[in-house]
Amino acid sequence: MELLNNFGIQPKKVYHNLSQAQYRDEVIDRGEGRLSSNGTAVVTTGIFTGRSPNDRFFVLNSDSEQKIDWGEINKPLPSDSFDTLLDLVKDEMNDQDLFVFDGFAGADARYRLPIRIVTMKAWQSHFSNNMFIRPSKEELSSFNPEFTVLNASSVNVSNWSQLSLNSEIFIVVNIEKKLVIIGGTEYGGEIKKSIFSVLNYLLPNEGVLPMHCSANIGSNEDTALFFGLSGTGKTTLSTDSTRRLIGDDEHGWSDQGVFNFEGGCYAKTINLDPTKEPEIYNAIRPGALLENVVMDKDGNIDYSDSSITENTRVSYPIDYIDNIEPSECGGHPRNVFFLTADAFGVLPPISQLTPEMAMYHFLSGYTAKVAGTERGIVTPTATFSACFGAPFMPQHPTVYANLLGEKIAKHNAKVWLINTGWTGGPYGIGKRIDLPLTRRMLNAILLGELEHTEFVADPIFQLLVPKSVEGIPSDILEQRNTWDDDIAYDNKAHELATLFVNNFEKYRDYGDFESAGPLL
Repeated sequence: MELLNNFGIQPKKVYHNLSQAQYRDEVIDRGEGRLSSNGTAVVTTGIFTGRSPNDRFFVLNSDSEQKIDWGEINKPLPSDSFDTLLDLVKDEMNDQDLFVFDGFAGADARYRLPIRIVTMKAWQSHFSNNMFIRPSKEELSSFNPEFTVLNASSVNVSNWSQLSLNSEIFIVVNIEKKLVIIGGTEYGGEIKKSIFSVLNYLLPNEGVLPMHCSANIGSNEDTALFFGLSGTGKTTLSTDSTRRLIGDDEHGWSDQGVFNFEGGCYAKTINLDPTKEPEIYNAIRPGALLENVVMDKDGNIDYSDSSITENTRVSYPIDYIDNIEPSECGGHPRNVFFLTADAFGVLPPISQLTPEMAMYHFLSGYTAKVAGTERGIVTPTATFSACFGAPFMPQHPTVYANLLGEKIAKHNAKVWLINTGWTGGPYGIGKRIDLPLTRRMLNAILLGELEHTEFVADPIFQLLVPKSVEGIPSDILEQRNTWDDDIAYDNKAHELATLFVNNFEKYRDYGDFESAGPLL
């Protein structure tokens, strides 16, 4: 109980850093979930099965006022509203069983953040245990958190409009008090993303680029980064039996190299196929935690069933993947991939970027939000998310872009744009690019097969497209060839190019990168 004395919370009982088996038993015994046929705990996250980006706030105070890029993404909350919400959270937690996870965010000891996650649900603590870096017994004995998350998902805020909230949900970060409070939503992803938002605020001040990306490393010690929003393939493409996984979602790039923020993976499971994604499929075993999947009375899971949500998920410790980098660190990347799920079906499936194009597309961050990953997303929706992770980047996008440009130039990294979206037409007409084809194109890059390949500039987007890639049908490399109607393609390409140009208006005064974008 002394773990929570600083907050004036008096719990009935505290469960502190349980084992995987203990978490599973608590989840089942408390009726929070069921066991699948292979012994994996399965839970539902209530009515919210994705993040609520419109309900994330930063407290407006002296520490945050000058550095945060205030606006629709980073919304300010008055300190008195925060204090009221904190009191509601503490009242909700008083005299209740609470679960406490102490651990770290950041595999590099020079930059890691000691964190304490306090939840009212056993499964949310299980999730935290899976996703963050688990301390040793020695580290736990003298643990002192620098940031705390209080998650009272069941709290009810009836007067939310009077507190400057947008709904009954709140995810509020207070940099000055080193505290995050969450209420109104059970979705586990809010826990990890709130901590990553904290790191994304703090690390640029130390010259470290925080990145919404996955990372792996090959037998030649060649690190690769995979940027992209949820649904673009970060986890799937970085989980490769021939390359050691560093991490699947959030990393830092320091003067020493790349390091993972997490201690686990959070993979989408919709339509999970053991033949296409065997590493993820095999990681779903006791200790893993499945969210919002559909299961029959015998505990058999139907991964193709999206009746609860398209955003079905599994969290598991990173060592559930057979081929990992134990240190969760790597050298400076040789290849950087920007992943986009283009719902227009016009961007080439593979293209190389000049340094100027890299900056343009990093600031643009184009993709299609996939159904279920956020509240209100039903079908793929075109969006521009700066740095391929604007919802998690508190400072201005140019802060991160400057750091990326400096590190790419210093370490001579090559940058590529990979379209994992549609081909043969837009969403509803065309089809998703087959995963094996995307893997073949990635491997061609990683194995150096394109070193002497001729590239041709796309006439509209200027992207440098290889004329041939071994194992890839030549017509798919140029998207126009995959459409039945050339005029329809040209119109759709012009429509997307216009969106790019209009979106980049806000960066016109930032460097000479506008000329690296589409031509109208």
